[in-house]
Amino acid sequence: MSGRPDSDLPPDTQTTPEPTEDAPRDLPEDLPEAEDEDLLLEQARRARWGSVGTGALLALAGTAATALRAADAAPALVLAAYACGAAVCALAAVLGARGRTRRALWTTVAGVMVMALGDHFD
Repeated sequence: MSGRPDSDLPPDTQTTPEPTEDAPRDLPEDLPEAEDEDLLLEQARRARWGSVGTGALLALAGTAATALRAADAAPALVLAAYACGAAVCALAAVLGARGRTRRALWTTVAGVMVMALGDHFD
């Protein structure tokens, strides 16, 4: 026999009856969905603010490191790496504020890696 088997079970072997359009939905089943949606919205809001705060804090740290290294007469490559890393972290804060938390996370990681590379050249 060639071909694929049916993915649906015959009606007499199904374990739960399918709801019909005429059957009213019970109110207690609707409440957990609304609570789950509120929970997801709260988690998304926390993730956004977390990415904004982290990006802004790292951008500030990169800017401070650039200023401190400039006063210490560090090589230009080190200053450029810290400044570029701070700019990338500031971009991550903007992405986080717009709700792009996954991109903000990876942009933050890239900015920290650039700053670490500048520290390596020192």
